[in-house]
Amino acid sequence: MSDANLWNVTCMEDQFPGMWQRWFRHQSVAVGWPPAVGFRLEGKTEGGKGWSQARNAIKQIEAGDWVVVALQGRRVGRIGQVTAKAIADKEWNPLVPAGPDMPNGEMGRRILVRWDLTCGPDDLDSVVQLPDDFTLKPAERRPVVSRLGSRTLEEFRKVMTDPSNWVGLLGRFGYEKALSDYIALYPHHLEDGLLPHPNKKIREKVFENRSRADVLLIDRNGSPVIVECKQDSPTVAAIEQLRKYIRCLEDETGRTARGILVHGGARNLRPDVRSKAQEQPAVKMVQYRLEVNFAPSS
Repeated sequence: MSDANLWNVTCMEDQFPGMWQRWFRHQSVAVGWPPAVGFRLEGKTEGGKGWSQARNAIKQIEAGDWVVVALQGRRVGRIGQVTAKAIADKEWNPLVPAGPDMPNGEMGRRILVRWDLTCGPDDLDSVVQLPDDFTLKPAERRPVVSRLGSRTLEEFRKVMTDPSNWVGLLGRFGYEKALSDYIALYPHHLEDGLLPHPNKKIREKVFENRSRADVLLIDRNGSPVIVECKQDSPTVAAIEQLRKYIRCLEDETGRTARGILVHGGARNLRPDVRSKAQEQPAVKMVQYRLEVNFAPSS
């Protein structure tokens, strides 16, 4: 175990949606560069710096090493231990099937792994959001495949077993405005009894710093409720921003207001965020998860 290396392998979900689920099902990570178009693992080859770096890295990976699946947005899928490699030119076996724009398929150089199912979320639709202070060197996070030296396997395990870092893989609105528009249209889905604020001048109020609250509602007791929407994990700064809005609204209306921060981060909050939210005036923290249901038409 002491001689095992730790590798960072990027999963290109942005280019190949669903790739992480394929990696998981096939118990492998993979890179591209098809041999049929001149990308050779051995000897003279086509390709530039990207393939040269990836080629050198996958050659060095050995059975017993560990890999971390890197996703966009400083997120990781799971960790797995390498069991074998199928990276040779003659072993090309694409996880992305051949098609009109990809006659040879893609992601065909596979590194077989055994996933550590004790480390990370229980369901495949959730991944791990790395905390802000959990950083990697640029030379480790930029290449498709890189050896990790600045972080240990145990450090990754500690972060990945903490439920406060678990977030949805696809649970993100494209824009915060889309989320705020949905809440404004269906406020009762956020909290029973919530309605749009009846006073248009207050509802569209611009604060002193020229910022504007995402959604202004009123609850069943007639109290104003400011809703702030964030795509990612909530921060102390976001809570402080919402409290400024609350104070401004109270000065404007003379009525006690409260705030709800809706976020796309983990359901379990980090201790500093939880503590800040509990200060007065308290801020209610609500996680959203994006779900789409399909049914056959008749």
